[in-house]
Formats: sequence, structure tokens, C-alpha cells
Amino acid sequence: MIRLLALTLTLILTLALHSAAADLINSQDQAEFQRIITAQISAFRADDGAAAYEFAAPAVRKFFPTVEVFMAMVRNGYPQVYRPQSFIFNEALTDPQGRPAQKVTILGPDGKTYMAIYTLEKQADGKWLISSCTILLIPGLDA
Repeated sequence: MIRLLALTLTLILTLALHSAAADLINSQDQAEFQRIITAQISAFRADDGAAAYEFAAPAVRKFFPTVEVFMAMVRNGYPQVYRPQSFIFNEALTDPQGRPAQKVTILGPDGKTYMAIYTLEKQADGKWLISSCTILLIPGLDA
């Protein structure tokens, strides 16, 4: 019983700290996250790989060293952001690793609804870049 209580309190404290950290993302940064994500999706829709690649953080560029390799990865692995039917922004938050993140609900090209969680990384020059994107299917919300 004591172990269960300790686990419950730990979970409550973790959620409270996570919630408090989410409040640290100010509206100016959130607006910038949304601008960057929108611009990258617009570049994908226009097949402008060079423009889309500009929003990728250095770690992403290291793993996908050319525009062509990056775009092939997006086309094959992320059709939801490559050709979304539509998308809307949800809250900006701090992920469990402490990274700033922006949640986006996407209606994919397949008519299914997804949650995209973009993490962003602030560069030395103050510019935000996309460091990752995780896509999760939201079951039961098909168009």
C-alpha cells in the first residue's frame, strides 16, 4: 500500500512539474513554432526541398546530409506532414526530456487523423529549428 501511495505521489508530482514546465513556453515562442512548422509544411506541399530543409536543426541535417536524402525520408516516412489535407495547432509544451514542443493535429492524405509532436531547438543565434517530429495515429477520428 505504501509503495502504491509513493508511486501515485510520484506520478502526481511528475505531472505537476510537467504542467508547470509547459507554462514556461511563452506566446512569442509558440507563435514562432507555428510559423516555422507552417512554413515547412508549405515548402513540402510545394516540393521545395531546399526551403523545407532550412527549418531542420543541425542534428537532423547531420543524419540527413542532403536535401534529397531529407526529402526522401519525409516523403516515405512522414506522408502526414508531406501532404496533409489540413492541420491545426494545439498547445506548446515541454516534452518529458525538457525540450520545447508543439502539438499539431493533422488530417493526413489517407483521411486519418494524427497528432504530430514537433520538438524545437533554439540555436546560438536565437533562431528556432525543428529537431524532431513524432507522428501518432488518433484512432476513431477518420474523416
